[in-house]
Order: sequence, then structure tokens, then C-alpha cells
Amino acid sequence: MLKLLDIAQQHLIIFTRYPEPGKTKTRLIPAVGDVGAANLQRQMTEHTIFQVQELQKTTDISWEVRFAGGDSQLMQNWLGADLVYQSQGEGDLGSRMARSLAHAFESGAEKVIIIGIDCPGINSHILTQAFAQLHSYDVTLGPAIDGGYYLIGLCRLIPELFVNIDWGTAQVFPQTVNIAKKLKLSLAYLPPLADVDLPEDLPIWEQTIKH
Repeated sequence: MLKLLDIAQQHLIIFTRYPEPGKTKTRLIPAVGDVGAANLQRQMTEHTIFQVQELQKTTDISWEVRFAGGDSQLMQNWLGADLVYQSQGEGDLGSRMARSLAHAFESGAEKVIIIGIDCPGINSHILTQAFAQLHSYDVTLGPAIDGGYYLIGLCRLIPELFVNIDWGTAQVFPQTVNIAKKLKLSLAYLPPLADVDLPEDLPIWEQTIKH
């Protein structure tokens, strides 16, 4: 397993999947085909990485790519050998996120944010805002319009936020907020953004790449 290198106090984790046709963005396959869906996964990941690299120009952060599917060599062949890659490992989305957060905090990070690659609206401005919120709040959340979230940021590992959640449903965001409130955590919110998961979402991505 690759080790985390030079972790900063502010650390960002990108969750993505290796773009293997037929195994990624499967709900888009009816509209764009296996290869088209994989290409979209590839482009959206690269778009997200670009935004993180823009953030790096103004903010002291470290970051890593947590991937599912493929392997470290395939990821390096795709995105280059100079990034830090970690496998997401086994389990549901919650256990994979909790594991990656635990690793970052154990490695010395003080504020950790996880983002996916499904919301093209994520940009360096929103990421700057998220890290700033963690100076004053326990948790920052970026709500996705479909009821999930595109970003979660924490100042310490809070495992309860990642269990008993109906991942992949419109309940993810409200369930997470309810747990945070029961734990009496202070919550900050980012602007809602749209996911690109379904064929009808494709115009969102097309608008993004025009700008």
C-alpha cells in the first residue's frame, strides 16, 4: 500500500473509480454506452483534480486519490506517478470514507475533506470555503440536489456519521444531518450542487465543460 507523503494540516481526499467500461457510471450507460460512461468518469475525475490543483495555488493542503477498481499502477498510468493513490478498500461507502478519514487523522491532518467527482460544480472557491468553515465548525457538508452530499469535512474522526446511512438514496444528507444534531455537532453548509448520475443530468456536465 502506498504511504501518505507529507500530509498537511489541511488534507483533501478525492473518491473516484478507475474508468473501466461497464463498471463505472453504470446508470449513464443506457444514454452514452459503456465506453461513453467510462470516458465521463475519466473526464469528471480530471476536472475535479484540476480544481484541487487550483486550490493548491492559494492554500496549503495535501491531497490524495482514493480509488475503487483498477490498481495503483493503472491509476498512475492514467493520472501520473506524482499523485498519492490509495485503494478505498472493502465495505460500503460509509466504511470506506471512515477508513480514509481515520488514516488521514492518524497521519497528522487536522482538517480533512472528502469529495467525490460527480458534482462538476465543485471548484476551488467552494473547497476554500469548506476548509474555512472547519475553523469554526465540527462538520461541513455540501448537499447534493439528489439528497446525497458531494463533500464532507471534519476536524476529527466521527465514525457515527458513516453508519446506518442508506447510501445511494435521497436519505443520505438528511440522515447525516440528523446524526450530527443528535451528537450536538456544529454544522456548516456549502451551496447545493447537482450530481451527474443519470442520463437527464448530462446537460449539467455539458454546461460545465463549456465554461
